[in-house]
Amino acid sequence: MTDENTYTCKVSEDKGGMRLDRFLTDELPEMSRNRVQALIDEGQITGTTKKKIGASLKIAIGEVYTIEIPPVVSAEPEPQDIPLDVLFEDEHLLVINKPIRLVVHPAAGNWDGTLVNALLFHCGDSLSGIGGVARPGIVHRLDKDTSGVMVVAKTDQAHRHLAEQFELHTIERAYKAVVWGIPSPREERIVGHIGRSPMNRKKMAVLDFGGKFAATNYKVDHVIGRAASLVECRLETGRTHQIRVHMAAIGNGVVGDPAYGGGGHNKMKLASREVRKRIEEFSHQALHAYLIGFIHPKTGEMMRFEAPLTSNINRLIEELAKV
Repeated sequence: MTDENTYTCKVSEDKGGMRLDRFLTDELPEMSRNRVQALIDEGQITGTTKKKIGASLKIAIGEVYTIEIPPVVSAEPEPQDIPLDVLFEDEHLLVINKPIRLVVHPAAGNWDGTLVNALLFHCGDSLSGIGGVARPGIVHRLDKDTSGVMVVAKTDQAHRHLAEQFELHTIERAYKAVVWGIPSPREERIVGHIGRSPMNRKKMAVLDFGGKFAATNYKVDHVIGRAASLVECRLETGRTHQIRVHMAAIGNGVVGDPAYGGGGHNKMKLASREVRKRIEEFSHQALHAYLIGFIHPKTGEMMRFEAPLTSNINRLIEELAKV
């Protein structure tokens, strides 16, 4: 160890051939294997050779590894003055239109600059602790690169009531997605259990065995040129990446989706070079939560809110219409 935040470990003769994560866990008993693996994934561990660092790397005798421990981050999110597009607000809840790139709550790699940080600033101390210290007020989430409407609780009563509506699947939620090709049939209910992909643990997949039940109802809004369609998707369940996984499973991945959006390569051959370049510059999945409906936790009133497609998704549609 060189200082309190940096460790060095040299591979002795009896440790040659071990997995890197197991070796470091043995050398640094105060760290769990999960913690070591997280540090590897975050790029905090380097070796003296140019071999690519990975948890399963078989280490060589004499190799020296340096482990940098990042500074401790407060467990409680701090308020930050981040602008919010507020569609509705009262003393019980607020409804916002979330932009892309805004992470919902703090996590590894995004400890600040999140929706939670913005909410704490916007609502003040009244929000602190509602729904838990790490995720105050949050009753559902959207992926970082999915835009659209979200409801946030401002009181414990509102949080409990809204959470129950989500659990019972009585919340009305509808999305618009630009997908490759034309789904067939043009209106259908997709049913498929979703869980971690056995081929890539960082992705979700429709599984033959295991996973959690998931159902998505889609309907083609209109066809875009020769390559894509605008589709409305309504969720019966709320699984991780559900729409993206289900649409990819039927061969109509969401345009711009880096994980599941395959299917556009052949379609793009129909486009001119200029149009193809502009479409390829679109940098996130074309998925937007355009509608949410719920019962107000205090008044009992049915409330519905909509947010129009973002300007960048509209520009993408304009370019795809030229294909």
